[in-house]
Amino acid sequence: MPADLAVIGLGHLGLPLAQAATTAGITTLGYDPDPHSAALSGADGPLSATELRRLLSAGFRTTTDPTALSRVRTAVICAPTPLGEDRTLDLGGIADAARTLAAQLRPHTTVILESTAYPGTTEEFLRPLLEEGSGLTAGRDFHLACSPGRHDPGNRTHHYANTPKVIGGLTPACTEAAAAFYNRLTDKVVRARGLREAETTKLLETNYRHLNIALMNEMAVFCHDIGVDLWDVIRCAETKPFGFQSFRPGPGVGGHAAPIDPNHLARTGRSPGHPLRMVELAHEVNARMPRYVIQRCATLLNHHGKSARGARVLLLGVTYKPDIADLTGSPAHEIASRLREMGAHLTYHDPYVHRWNVLDRPVPRADSLYEAAAAADLTVLLQAHRTYDLQGLSVKAQLLLDTRGATPAGAAHRL
Repeated sequence: MPADLAVIGLGHLGLPLAQAATTAGITTLGYDPDPHSAALSGADGPLSATELRRLLSAGFRTTTDPTALSRVRTAVICAPTPLGEDRTLDLGGIADAARTLAAQLRPHTTVILESTAYPGTTEEFLRPLLEEGSGLTAGRDFHLACSPGRHDPGNRTHHYANTPKVIGGLTPACTEAAAAFYNRLTDKVVRARGLREAETTKLLETNYRHLNIALMNEMAVFCHDIGVDLWDVIRCAETKPFGFQSFRPGPGVGGHAAPIDPNHLARTGRSPGHPLRMVELAHEVNARMPRYVIQRCATLLNHHGKSARGARVLLLGVTYKPDIADLTGSPAHEIASRLREMGAHLTYHDPYVHRWNVLDRPVPRADSLYEAAAAADLTVLLQAHRTYDLQGLSVKAQLLLDTRGATPAGAAHRL
């Protein structure tokens, strides 16, 4: 059966889009070449198993057959673009999706890129792949646009319908075709001047987050050194009604939206010549926070007459964000790895993660949270899930390090 929409890539961007489209009454097909995709199991993806069941019962279909893409009006590419070791975006997923779609592309189809990408990717990288594989011309035979993803997992206030969508097209007609589609899903559509403006919007939003978190992480280290309660400083500062937006420090920055420096354009060998120096510095600051947490752990244990080697350490909350099951980029992994290398005996607890491996070995999961906290030499709160009774935990734990400032004042050692 034909579908109004094909979502290509069923991960942290694709499944929420499919959910929003299906809810809006749009016949939606999900394409993923991997029939055993982790996101589709509900175990490690943006939607829970219950949400996935509801989505499928509402008519959403998935397929591994690329020929199904030939019968859709709109195709949205939501392929992952992870940051590689050289800190460049891996566009391989977009390339694979483009080649698959191009072989099935028909005239009058609207193709939209939601994947995170460099400015210029849609026109200079995606467009040639679609045109060469289909024999069609973008802007004439099919519409081409970019609308960077804005999904915020676990956010109970801002969801797909009430989050504005930024859209930029190859031509004005392309922009309007994409706007007509997204107007069915969201309350507000924002038209960018073109493809590059839309792509650069995502770059700005992502880097804005990382820069401000980096500032708070530096302030956390500074305030600890001079004996100032940063969390009280933040509480006071956020009363200012202008010129200040509150961010929070933490043990590191995880998630799918890594800081992007457009100076790293290894795929083209081209550089704009003006690297984003603040982005580079923010990455350095945020990347060293797990090591700082380890330092604080060792210092706390030493002050209480214990060594990290042989210490029983309980890690609370190992996902990158509260109240979701996503482990992508979570600083908990590096923290656990370093503690193990130091000889600590680890256990963890997370209501959303039932199995967790570090250094190719499973970390034992605590069954009874209060008993585990009472037995541990050190309990480290890495993620403040809503289900945690932090007041009760602060009473039970022998020694508690709160990296999120979530415990009552004076109830724990804070980052």
